[in-house]
Amino acid sequence: MAEIKIAAESRTEFGKGAARRIRRDNKVPAVLYGHGTDPVHVALPGHQLMLALKNSNALLTIDLGSDQHLVIPKQVQRDPLKGFIEHADLLIVRKGEKVVVDVRINVIGDAISGNLVILENASVSIEAEATHIPESFEVSIEGLDAGAQILAKDIELPKGASLAVDEDLLIVNVTGAPTEAQVEAELAEAEAEAGIEHDATDAEEAEAAAEGEGAESTESE
Repeated sequence: MAEIKIAAESRTEFGKGAARRIRRDNKVPAVLYGHGTDPVHVALPGHQLMLALKNSNALLTIDLGSDQHLVIPKQVQRDPLKGFIEHADLLIVRKGEKVVVDVRINVIGDAISGNLVILENASVSIEAEATHIPESFEVSIEGLDAGAQILAKDIELPKGASLAVDEDLLIVNVTGAPTEAQVEAELAEAEAEAGIEHDATDAEEAEAAAEGEGAESTESE
């Protein structure tokens, strides 16, 4: 993974008011921490940071003039509506150091027609060198049939990396698509458990009415 260099400014004002002023200047308040050092408070260019963090495990070099820090994103807060970055916590790392990160899963290919492909886990945790974190893992479902599964241990890891989860963690599950009757039966069962009752259909009402008229006719005879 290539390093992305970002020029930063030291930050000496804190609190919500200071953060709002930083954002008005199209910058993002951020904190660099790790390796037992005191937290470093900085302001980063918002647009450049947004582009850099399109990869959730981006490797960044934060340039503070005479000081440079190699970091990876630890926690990124975004505006829930507009999606822009409000704050970032960045973990200081060193070349050769191993870190535990979550790497997203990309499913490629097509399973045999008539099956459902369920992505049980959209990412997997691995331990890898900070400078060799993959952007994503590709898992192929090409030609898979119902009953096929892809586990964490089936993922091809980069050299020097290892799983940070159970190797039998289910990543992808291929199952047969349910029939219409099965879907209706499951729906009826769920509604029954929820106590949902449906009004009788017109046909059922007509049948009940006919049975009632027949009973009255018999009684009159």
